[in-house]
Parts: sequence; C-alpha cells; structure tokens
Amino acid sequence: MTDWRPAATPEVLQRRARMLADIRAFFAARHVLEVHTPVLSARGNPDAAIDSLHCEVRVPGVAAEARYYLHTSPEFAMKRLLAAGSGDIYQICPVFRDGEAGRYHSPEFTLLEWYRLGFDYQRLMDEVAALLRRLLGAQLPERRLAYRDAFLEYLGVDPARLDVAALRRLASDRGLDVSGLELDRDAWLNLLMSHCIEPGFPRETLVFVHDWPASQASLARLSADGSAERFELYLNGVELANGFSELRDVDEQRRRFEQDNQRRRASGQPVIPLDEAFLAALEAGLPECAGVAVGVDRLLMLATHGEHLHDVLSFPIA
Repeated sequence: MTDWRPAATPEVLQRRARMLADIRAFFAARHVLEVHTPVLSARGNPDAAIDSLHCEVRVPGVAAEARYYLHTSPEFAMKRLLAAGSGDIYQICPVFRDGEAGRYHSPEFTLLEWYRLGFDYQRLMDEVAALLRRLLGAQLPERRLAYRDAFLEYLGVDPARLDVAALRRLASDRGLDVSGLELDRDAWLNLLMSHCIEPGFPRETLVFVHDWPASQASLARLSADGSAERFELYLNGVELANGFSELRDVDEQRRRFEQDNQRRRASGQPVIPLDEAFLAALEAGLPECAGVAVGVDRLLMLATHGEHLHDVLSFPIA
C-alpha cells in the first residue's frame, strides 16, 4: 500500500511556519525587501561541483523544445535586481540540484538568500549570527577562523604547501579510504575539510570559516592577500551558510565561468551555457555588496533535533 502520509510531523510543520515568519520579521525590521525570481532559467550554473536539473519547455514561437534549468540558487537573478537598483533584498525559495541525496541533502530544498549593499563578508557574518540566534532561540557562542588556520589547528598542515599527492597521503593517514579516488586539488581539500576538520568544531557554537583559497572563490571577490572573501558557517557538524563579498568584475566572472565549463568538459559533464543576462548586469554595474545563502531545511532540522533532512520535509523526493 502506498504511504501517502507526510514525513514531517504537524509540530515540525508549525515550527517551519514560525521560522519563516521570524525570517520575514527579521528582514522587515532591517528594511530588506523580499523578492521573487523565476525558478526556471534558460541558463544554468556552470559550477563543476553542482549538477543542474533541467527540463524541455515548449515555448510559443520557438520551433523546437527549449532546454530550461531549474535554478540551483536565485543568485544570478537577484544580482540583476541589485544592478537595476532594488536595494537590499532577500528571497526564500525552492532550489534544485541533481545527484544530491542523503542525511543533509535533497534534490529539492529551501534556500534563504540575501544581499546587503555596502556590506563586506565580515559585516555579513555579524548579521548571519544575529539571524541564527533569533531563529534558534539561543545565545550561541561564535568562533571565526581562517581556512588556513583551520588546517593548521586540526591537521597540523598549511594547505597552501600541499600538492595533490601530499593531500592524498594526508587523507589516507587520517583513516579515509582513498583507494581508487582520482580528485583534483580542491576536491582533496574539500574532502579533508568535511571529514577531518568539520567534525572537530565545537558543539553548540557558530563556527565561521573565512578567507578560502582563491581557487574556491566561486563568485567571491579576492582580498589583497589573494584569498577569497568568502565564509562558510557550521553548527553541530552541519554546514548552514555560504557567503561572499560579491565579485563585481564582469571580465573576471566570465573567466571563472569559462574555467568551470572547462572542468566540466574535462570530467565529461555537460557544458552549461553562460548566463549572458547576468554578465550584462555585472557590466552595467553591480553595487558594492555582500550576499549569503542559508539552508532553511538544515536549520529547521537542527532546531527540531531531527536526525535526517527527511524529518523536516513534508514529502521528501529521495
């Protein structure tokens, strides 16, 4: 017999509703505008670490079916709004990523994303911490450490000095099964971060890891020392947020996108057409700003002491 019942309990559904109301009240008090952008886009995200879901859409006036992508983040569209003069904005929306399923992952999940004019990533960390303390109802302590310092403290190595072979040996020495793994340098770094560093972070503490390697800058601005003005936030072993001082240089952004597609081509992944409307918005002028994305479902899972993301989803897909 087909199980039609929701996975989340009524109490969890009520807690989600309160959390969404609290998010909206938080931003209303700061005069940040809620916006809505399309879920479907004619262009996707070329990031080689992310696989987009797509569909074929019959559009009147177009001879053949057109491929559209379900957005992996509302970032590109929101930055077009910023370039058009929207001011500070936020959005709560479903996003989609193929191949993601597990305790902390789902092909469809809810994202909170916001952008603050005149902020840098350091100031944005302050606001992220304030929001989470409000949503979780606790005065959680906070720790900030640079990416390099995290490796030095937890693994005793400077990541900038290690090549692929050394990173593989380090992962093996730390008990990870690396047999058959053929990863690039950033993938080895990510493996060590997720399996050997994050589990050691203090519990019940907002841990911000900032100043990431330039090779992992994504859409972040680089600082004077060459590191990315980027942060990730962790709580109780769960990554909750990813934020940047936003890159505003259209030529650099195009170069990064093209590099992403080169990586996709090399690994056999489909090449993603670049979002020329987003790049045109950058060329027109993105205001100085910082932005961040927070996983709402993961946050709700922590707030309700759930063990699996399915515990907080009404009808999990996978």
